[in-house]
Parts: sequence; structure tokens; C-alpha cells
Amino acid sequence: MPPESIGQVTTQFFNIPTAITLESGGTLKHTIIAYETYGSLNSDKSNAILICHALSGDAHVAGYHENAAKPGWWEIMVGPGKPIDTDRFFVICSNIIGSCMGSSGPSSINPATEEPYALTFPLVTVGDMVKAQKQLVDFLEIPKLLSVIGGSIGGMQTLEWSVRYPEMVFSAVPLATTLRHSALGIAFNEVARQSIMADPNWNNGNYYAAKKPDLGLAVARMIGHITYLSDESMRNKFGRRLQNKTDFSFNFDADFQVESYLRYQGSKFVNRFDANSFLYITKAADYFDMTLTQKDGTPSFSGAKAKYLVVSFTSDWLYPTRKSKAMVKLMKKHEIDVSFCEIEAQWGHDAFLLPNDRLSSLLKGFLERMASEFTGVS
Repeated sequence: MPPESIGQVTTQFFNIPTAITLESGGTLKHTIIAYETYGSLNSDKSNAILICHALSGDAHVAGYHENAAKPGWWEIMVGPGKPIDTDRFFVICSNIIGSCMGSSGPSSINPATEEPYALTFPLVTVGDMVKAQKQLVDFLEIPKLLSVIGGSIGGMQTLEWSVRYPEMVFSAVPLATTLRHSALGIAFNEVARQSIMADPNWNNGNYYAAKKPDLGLAVARMIGHITYLSDESMRNKFGRRLQNKTDFSFNFDADFQVESYLRYQGSKFVNRFDANSFLYITKAADYFDMTLTQKDGTPSFSGAKAKYLVVSFTSDWLYPTRKSKAMVKLMKKHEIDVSFCEIEAQWGHDAFLLPNDRLSSLLKGFLERMASEFTGVS
């Protein structure tokens, strides 16, 4: 493994000791949270950073699992000497509830029935995901997080953390995210969900002992993947180039490189992700709305105390810069300390996951400043 990597890491599991009261009105018992930590917590517990992952992510944000060739999903950003420097910070990343990457979700075994929950797993919101994460942070005995960082749905969690637990969040970095989904965003998610539910193998979610709805999930991933890219990135990467041929086949094979690419992404996805989890997480993202007032009647962000760094990307048409500017405007209305940067990038929504010197520099500088202000050391 590369010398700049944090090296071999292991996923850990935390059993939440009490039931979680969900925003849907139900409760979730026997909840398990999969998580990983990197670096060391300092003596005054002032260097903890929580990273929140996006839709298909997991707790494995950096380093390598035993006998695995592929590193964590944000290896470029997290590790010794990197922008999120594990020589300096104690980094936590947990898998969200509702997922299928170690935390409790619809594919988990229900202790009451000894069968997978399937659709008996209760609907969860981004707020519920954050409540579960808070239990983990309490278990780790961290009274206040130096920063919460996340992109896309991870950015929604970041915003939720800063509003729901303002006393626990010193700073927050929402990347490529939004205060709420547009009708277009909800529409793409619904078409993706319908592709899963239309698969005969879905069987109303009860497919764990039979054939899985792989075709529906693959199409859902193809739909989602289109929204993660940009017209420019697809034009540069594929154009209208043909795949391993010199002329059209005049049938429904993958003539074009972009067709072959999307089919590959779809088929690869079904080997690692659960179709029901895709339904649950996209629905949670659609329900998220930080423009609404909170349960106590106060406007969103009115009680937030975090210092924010909001970042958007020029080619992100799923969560365009105007969405981030609306977020910043709402924060400034409540006299919140917020910095904003739009980064030039051609790769669309996924740009926050790819190498970018500007993002690396921004994040490194922001965290250094936050650490200095948090500890009072200049």
C-alpha cells in the first residue's frame, strides 16, 4: 500500500443500547452502527472530525482492509499529511442506518423474526441517521466535534448535525449538497425507485431468500450515475465513440462507449448494494428539507453555532451552485459565520470525490484555522 496511506484499518460495530425514536413515529431497536476511526483522539478531545458518506458510501473512508486492493472511498483526502490529516485529527466515519454496509437496514436480520427486515424496516430520515450517529459519538465520549464534513447526502447529514446538535458542532463543511431536493431531483430518484420496484424479483422487498432485483437495481444505478456526471465530462470521456467496433450494429447492444460504461456501472453496483437500501436512502434524501422550521417552531439555522465552509462545483447540475448560494443566504440571514467557494470542475456532482487541488487546499486551510480557534492556539 502507498506510504501516504493510513494503512490497514478494520471496521468496528457499535450496538446502540436504547431504541431510537424515529421521525416517522416508529422506533428502531437493536440498532447496529458500523464505523471506522483513524488517528488518535487527543487528551482534551478537541481534534475529532466526523465524515458523513453519500448514498452508496460506507464507513470505510480511508486506508485498506485486509487483503483488499482498493482503498477507502476518500483516500485522496484522508490520511497522514493529507487535507484531513490523521497525524493531527481523530477521524470518524460511520455507515448510515438504512444502508447495507454494516449498519442496520432492511437487509439486516430482525431479532424478533430471525428473518431480514425487508420492508418491515421503518422508514428513516436524515435526522434519524444523525441521531444514530450522535449515539456513536457519545459512546466514543466526544463532547464536541471539531468538524462535520460530508458531500451530497453526506452534506445533508452535515447540515442536520449542525442544526440538531448545535452545541456539539464547532464547524461544518457541506460539499455539493442542498437545503432540499428540487422536483427534478425527486423525479430522478422516483424513476430509479420505480425501476427497482418494477423488477419481478423485487417481490415487494421480500427477495433475500430468492433471486434479487438485480436488473432493476442496475437500471437505478445507471439513472443515478447520469446525474452524478456532467455533459462536459461525458462528452470528454465518451463523446459518440463506439465500443470495440467500427460501425453500428443496428441492434440493442451497447454500440456506444457511454452505453457500455453505464451498463458496467449498473452491473458492478448490484454486487455490493442492496436494492431496498437504495429505496430507503433516496426517500430519506427526498424528505430532507432544511428550509422548514424545526419541531420547536424556530427557523432552520436560527440556533446553529457552527462555522461553515460551503463548497459547490461549477458542473454539478444535480445540486447546482445556486442551491449552495441559497444555503449561504439563509445562513447569513441568521448572522452565521459562513465561507463559500465555487470550484471550477468539469466532472459534475461527483467532483468532490475526485482529486482537486483547490478543494484540498480549501479543506486543509479551513481545518487548520478551525483547530486553532477551537483550542485557542494561534
